[in-house]
Amino acid sequence: MASRANHHVLLGSALLCAAALVCLQPVAVRAAEGPAPMPAAVSNFPIASDARLAGDARQTRFVLDLDKPIQHRAFVLADPYRVVIDVPQVSFQLPAGVGTAGRGLIKAFRYGLVMPGGSRIVFDLTGPAKIANSYVLEAANGQPPRLVLELVEVDRAAFLQSLAQEPRPELRPAIADANAAVTPAKPAGPPDNRAVIVIDPGHGGPDNGTQAGGSEFMEKNLVLTFGLALRDRIEKSGKYRVVMTRSDDTFIPLDERVRIARSHSAALLVSIHADALPRGEGDAQGATIYTLSEKASDAKAERLAEAENRSDAIGGVTMSEEPVVADILIDLAQRETRTFSNRFARILMGEMKTTVRMHQHPLKSAGFRVLKAPDVPSVLVELGYVSNKGDREHLVSESWRNRTVGAMSQAIDAFLAKRLVSAGPTEGAAVRLPVKP
Repeated sequence: MASRANHHVLLGSALLCAAALVCLQPVAVRAAEGPAPMPAAVSNFPIASDARLAGDARQTRFVLDLDKPIQHRAFVLADPYRVVIDVPQVSFQLPAGVGTAGRGLIKAFRYGLVMPGGSRIVFDLTGPAKIANSYVLEAANGQPPRLVLELVEVDRAAFLQSLAQEPRPELRPAIADANAAVTPAKPAGPPDNRAVIVIDPGHGGPDNGTQAGGSEFMEKNLVLTFGLALRDRIEKSGKYRVVMTRSDDTFIPLDERVRIARSHSAALLVSIHADALPRGEGDAQGATIYTLSEKASDAKAERLAEAENRSDAIGGVTMSEEPVVADILIDLAQRETRTFSNRFARILMGEMKTTVRMHQHPLKSAGFRVLKAPDVPSVLVELGYVSNKGDREHLVSESWRNRTVGAMSQAIDAFLAKRLVSAGPTEGAAVRLPVKP
């Protein structure tokens, strides 16, 4: 472990993080049935009670019924073609299934919280279109206040021209505010030198993840419930400090999840997900543990990584791939980090297989963006398949969740206890790779 500390000292001079982002590709939409019911505390937020589409492939209109007028901002995104409407935080109380069926220029739409105080509606388009108009109507003639979006068909050249003329929305500062709200600053006191564990419930907000049936089996809700239970179990021991990438139904971009782990100098990141097989591709069951690799361990792992890496597009964010400086020191850090990640994956499998049903091939690897922190050991755990009846029953079972949380917390303790003892006092003082602000 001393060598690792030395590497960290050398890496303090590295200029760039190697957590390169994978270019976004067009994505088939898993439209929202609606987010999980909001707590009573949000009752004062504007309420959206219904939504509908009208028009054809040349002109399409979207109407959202509200209980009070709201401010909004609408803009388009390319590759895939999308329209995004940002609004203040809204309590979506729309009928089940709204957004799954499209009309005209809109294939489907989804909605949810993207930050405390802010909600988002994302429309997936059938092709290039521009915003002809967007406005809010006051209540009149027995009709409630309405948010209206009007789209018209254009060719790609006209679309790109309109895209260039629009001011680019910036999500990062707001997400940074959201993270501050999720993990508020503690009163001044002695420094907390405990190792940090980052728990990353996947998806959130307008990105529902996989789903089967109603919101009870929506991935973003299942993994959040599990992540919070895992946090509580770990914190109960008092040995480690836990940071959540999200603790409510909020959308967090993939690179922001990585940044959270690196900014806290995390000793471990555990990303929590639930898988699903498309119809017609048979059945699968059990938990799977993934680590990072440039080449996927099999075709299914590669396809899953591609799907998970498209979360930003699903949430209405377009991120460009950042260049990476080829540096032998960064490469050494990545290799060492992957060694620790693989070691933890094996420990985790050993603990989970005694209490939890595992996939027939429980250890896999692929190029998951959320695992690409060069200096934070990271794994992604697929708890089971929402497409499998037995796994669905487990995922909503408190008894199953308690057993699985117990196994994971024991694996985390076994991994970190051995690693921190081996590291010695210099490990905590090691200089880490700089984190991009």
